[in-house]
Amino acid sequence: MEEVNKIVIDDLNHLITICTDGKDGYQEAAEDADSAVLRSMFAGYSAERAEFSEKLKEEVRKLGGNPDRNGSPFGGVHKAWIDVKTALSARDSKAGLSACITGEQEAIKAYSAVLKKNQVAAETRSILNQQRSNIEETLNKVEGLFETIES
Repeated sequence: MEEVNKIVIDDLNHLITICTDGKDGYQEAAEDADSAVLRSMFAGYSAERAEFSEKLKEEVRKLGGNPDRNGSPFGGVHKAWIDVKTALSARDSKAGLSACITGEQEAIKAYSAVLKKNQVAAETRSILNQQRSNIEETLNKVEGLFETIES
């Protein structure tokens, strides 16, 4: 495998891990949310992250690599999703949304870092830009919801 492909595969696998953490975090948030609106919203975001992960896995396979199959047990993004679960199991929607915001901000940073690299092919770059854009939209929606909840 070419060195460039290995670098891109490693970067994509990192994003797969982030998407998997997000999928799992939003799924847990949906299960623990105290309102039907939040449950539905979080379940939708979980499904979206699962789709992102599958698309990234396809890209890794195209490059001749093996996609990451699990989320990360460590790191800032995983910590944010643990904070989501903790806050929502305590029935603190505002804290849960705050943790979602942190997770999405970290995901955007990770996507942006990969997109800054020249090794990413145009087709893959397009996928990453679309996914990052969707995450930014989610972040904006969650931030908006956060602002509407009283402390």
